[in-house]
Amino acid sequence: MRNGAKVAASLAALLILAFITSTPRSARADATEDSLGVWNMYFFSLRFADESRWGVQGDAQLRLWDFEGDLEQLLLRAGLTYSPAENVILTLGGANVTTGELGAGDATVNESRIYQEALLSQTLGARVHVRHRFRSEQRWNEDQDFRTRYRYALFINVPLNSEVVTRGTVYVALYNEVFINGERDIGEGRSVEFFDRNRLYGALGYGLNENTALQLGYMLQTTNALQKGQMQLSVHQTF
Repeated sequence: MRNGAKVAASLAALLILAFITSTPRSARADATEDSLGVWNMYFFSLRFADESRWGVQGDAQLRLWDFEGDLEQLLLRAGLTYSPAENVILTLGGANVTTGELGAGDATVNESRIYQEALLSQTLGARVHVRHRFRSEQRWNEDQDFRTRYRYALFINVPLNSEVVTRGTVYVALYNEVFINGERDIGEGRSVEFFDRNRLYGALGYGLNENTALQLGYMLQTTNALQKGQMQLSVHQTF
């Protein structure tokens, strides 16, 4: 129950931030493709018991096109996890995504997803912590046919003043993720490319305690139509 309260408090803080930044469009400058985006993110994972192989994980993300609060996406995601081995986590989950348009408009579209994921962890030497994430998504978008997408992410964390991330640890966090579309035809004569997008990220992290870390970094997202930078502030909790 105590862990659940911590998760709820963190999600509540994100929703408060979403409310604060959702001021009327007339009170703000219009975001452009060159505007620096802002992504605020909370990630959690927990096991049902110390020796259990089962657990849950999830994240809530408020993504803004700019510092003025133009909504890019509000993403809520959670899944049931199973660990067949100490360094492997399998996940089955779902997500809901609300996407806003860039610039002066206030229109939004909604997407629902189901996803399957495999996360493999390894340590290289004493301090280089590597994770490989493979994710398959089934997507239902407004005004589009059913779609699938496949993602691979490589994460690297390197603690600078200890061998693992714990209280007081300063660390470098890096990742690169590539997205590939399954179905190319999305309906009504429209199509998408095989390559969907790539995300390249670098950050500094700090361990607040044994199970909570904070990261502040920069991510460059590249699609076929757009390349855009994002500042990212994220909280990571493990229970």
